[in-house]
Amino acid sequence: MKALVTGGARSGKSGFAERLCMARAPHACYIATAQAYDVEMKERIALHRLQRDSAGYDWQTLEEAQALPELLRQLGNAQASQPASMVLVDCLTLWLSNVLLAAGEDGETAARAAMDELAAAVEQYPGSLVIVTNEVGDGIVPEYPLGRLYRDLSGVMNQRIARLCDEVFLVTAGIPVELKQLEYKL
Repeated sequence: MKALVTGGARSGKSGFAERLCMARAPHACYIATAQAYDVEMKERIALHRLQRDSAGYDWQTLEEAQALPELLRQLGNAQASQPASMVLVDCLTLWLSNVLLAAGEDGETAARAAMDELAAAVEQYPGSLVIVTNEVGDGIVPEYPLGRLYRDLSGVMNQRIARLCDEVFLVTAGIPVELKQLEYKL
């Protein structure tokens, strides 16, 4: 089972993704993609860790800001000889911004290559996977080129990953709706 959980900022998508994992598996690996560049982000990360630890659930937390496809392949290879466990990735749009910014002037090329690697890793992952991402294209058009590129790449990435998932949840105002059940087929 592979599920994508998307929504806007503060929509409740991460909390829903965590509850989904807790409902479906006795323990899970939590892959966090955030990087702490400032005090506020360090505080957010610490709060998220505290909330996970206090939930009474067996989370193994791994932090990976850029090499997410490689980490998914490693976890998938390790699971080949063991029963598949649940993996939660939170979140793809942070991962994409990390990749895009680290590449500098060649950001678009690097990001597209990384997205290809990510799609292959998700498709080949043998266990249960819950992936969180943001719907960044629902807001205003960014006024600067890097913001527009990020918005466009995020939309392309989300579409690709959604096609690979069995379930796609849109979370709005804390309410999850499974989109593949509602999908209109042409």
